[in-house]
Amino acid sequence: MSAKPRKTPEQLRSHKWYGVSDLRSFGHRSRTAQMGYHRSDYAGKPVIAILNTWSDINPCHSHFRQRAEEIKRGIWQAGGFPVEMPALSLSEPFQKPTTMLYRNLLAMEAEELLRSYPADGCVLMGGCDKTTPALVMGALSMNLPTIFVPAGPMLRGDYKGKYLGSGSDTWKYWAELRAGNITDADWRDVEDGIARSPGHCMTMGTASTMTSATEAMGLTLPGAASIPAPDSRHAQMATLSGKRIVDMVWEDLCIGDIVDARAIHNAVTTVLALGGSTNAIVHLIATARRAGVALDLERFDALARQTPVLANIRPSGKYLMEDFYYAGGLRAMLANLADLLDTTARTVNGRTLGENIAGAETYNDDVIRPRANPLVANDGLAVLHGNLAPDGAVIKPAAMEPHLQRHTGPAVVFRDYNDMAARIDDPALVVDKDSVLVLQSAGPQGAPGLPEWGQLPIPQKLLKEGVRDMVRISDARMSGTSYGACVLHVAPESHIGGPLALVRDGDLIELDIPGRKLTLKVDDAEMARRRAAWTAPKPHFTRGFGTLYLKHVTQANEGCDFDFLEAGGAAPDPEIH
Repeated sequence: MSAKPRKTPEQLRSHKWYGVSDLRSFGHRSRTAQMGYHRSDYAGKPVIAILNTWSDINPCHSHFRQRAEEIKRGIWQAGGFPVEMPALSLSEPFQKPTTMLYRNLLAMEAEELLRSYPADGCVLMGGCDKTTPALVMGALSMNLPTIFVPAGPMLRGDYKGKYLGSGSDTWKYWAELRAGNITDADWRDVEDGIARSPGHCMTMGTASTMTSATEAMGLTLPGAASIPAPDSRHAQMATLSGKRIVDMVWEDLCIGDIVDARAIHNAVTTVLALGGSTNAIVHLIATARRAGVALDLERFDALARQTPVLANIRPSGKYLMEDFYYAGGLRAMLANLADLLDTTARTVNGRTLGENIAGAETYNDDVIRPRANPLVANDGLAVLHGNLAPDGAVIKPAAMEPHLQRHTGPAVVFRDYNDMAARIDDPALVVDKDSVLVLQSAGPQGAPGLPEWGQLPIPQKLLKEGVRDMVRISDARMSGTSYGACVLHVAPESHIGGPLALVRDGDLIELDIPGRKLTLKVDDAEMARRRAAWTAPKPHFTRGFGTLYLKHVTQANEGCDFDFLEAGGAAPDPEIH
């Protein structure tokens, strides 16, 4: 793509607010003076919106107050005018029923903040799972010069001399507690040591998966996504991002110039090579559609068949993000993967992805594996189809016990999460290690919000027998830090009458990952009888954002975006009156 002519001050979008001689511009300038700024601070300079998702209830972003100041420092130094704007803080550990319910709300807010205020460019500050795709989706729909500053992973956890990984070791030790293998005091020690610094999960959960995908898409400075949040180089990256966004405005290098089919291909391939979160499928489909790029489940599956898993990071592997950074970080892994990427793709620093990863070295080839010794040869993710999932379902083979990749067993059905929670540890529950646990009403509309309920707990009586994995099927998501033989995102979901709603206790279900099949062994006539008897449940919401969500959210295989937001160009700028 040829470079655009450099903008003049009169061509800045903010000029319509600040640079003309009329009554409205008088108001804009006088109110800016009210905040202590002199006209020389902003006149003829790019106005840079900093969308900050900090809040007191988001531990992943607890350092963002300081990072915002460091971004501002870079903007000032480069001759821009920084304007920090708070945006909805989606806190994965706290928000109920799930942050996924509100991802599209943040995407809408990001788009409208950038449209309604005098922003010439923007810095997006995110990291906690849904903030990254939400901010990118909103920015794509607005299409200004954009750079992303990732929150960075927290430090490794600590428990009795062992490293802990957030999420992954939570599930591990919770199972051991329920099995009676550790004490309540041990569990409290895990609780106190598993999260001990600012930053998002340091496993290859959804946060690290999506920030890495965003870097692979070209939206961060090279190497930005891997830096641990407390590392001083993270603060330096924030300042350098502030400097760079000012130049991007003058160059008129917009997010739409960067996120094209090549960028989406690179993001998907990177997720697969990382052994990344299954949640990335939903988020990247939504992101691609905002960019006008075709992406579906079949594309993920096709790329998974040829992409090796090179990152030896939990939950699929051994190490944590801190180890990954010190081993060379994302640049080193992408250099090992270069022939599977489109290295001609453009990035925010004006160079190609190939130029950005040239010369990157790996310092520990057990953490970042060479192509000759991958963690897994292929199939970091797999897409399944069959009469139980006509529109697809997904699973993460690298994070499950291999003997379950081909499995047939009788269903144990839970109507919803509350039913599962009430009965899963009941000694009278008819279940054994070969059973297939099925959770209904956990999809986009059913839960509502497609929560991370897909890693159904192993029944306590089986844990005590030593069982640590079994086939589990739902229309939910699961945390990227989770593991196990969990079939997820079954579409269409049970709440709208998908076949998952028709499963009964004792039905045989066949999982065949090599064959990419998910089959309910019930004949068509019986399925028709069950469907005729099925009644649609009542909607969860009758007011507020929830009603908008239920009316317009798409299914998991379509990205769970709102149908009126997922495509089309940016709306025109508001008239200035």
